[in-house]
Amino acid sequence: MSRETLLPPLMAHVLAEGLGQASLRPLAKAAGTSDRMLLYHFGTKEALIGELLAHVAGVYAVMLDAALAAAPRPATRAELLAGLLAQNGDPAMQPFQMLWWEIVSGSARGAPGFRPAAEAMTAKLLAWLEARMPEGDPDPAGGARFLLAVIEGAAMLAAVGHEQTAIEGLLAGGLLPA
Repeated sequence: MSRETLLPPLMAHVLAEGLGQASLRPLAKAAGTSDRMLLYHFGTKEALIGELLAHVAGVYAVMLDAALAAAPRPATRAELLAGLLAQNGDPAMQPFQMLWWEIVSGSARGAPGFRPAAEAMTAKLLAWLEARMPEGDPDPAGGARFLLAVIEGAAMLAAVGHEQTAIEGLLAGGLLPA
């Protein structure tokens, strides 16, 4: 067993069960190993969670790439936003969304290891967004930050039962086609 072979079953476990069940014994059981072997490979539980969440973020980015690959590169930020919002609504993406909100909550509460993991995942997502901004965008880095803020706000509103509020706000702001 190696870190690389342990990460997929660990990811499947946290996507299905959440991070509340991410103590060493359930993680080890999910990976078919012992908690001691997890510590051997990752050093500490915090390092394991950090690497696991980085792996999850990478898989999420690959899934988004695959889903958006058939479409031409968006001509505007609004087109990119619409495509991303549609993908975030895909049932296959829901476990990732639920895990993300758990990470956000843990980070807000100051749970050990969550803030660095959330910061690293956000940095990866920003880099991913920046690389997919429309050709000729005058400020790809700023556009990526803008879109991330919009996407996170819309996702938060949807998570608390106000998806229509998010849609109406995006329409009113000209961020979605009418």
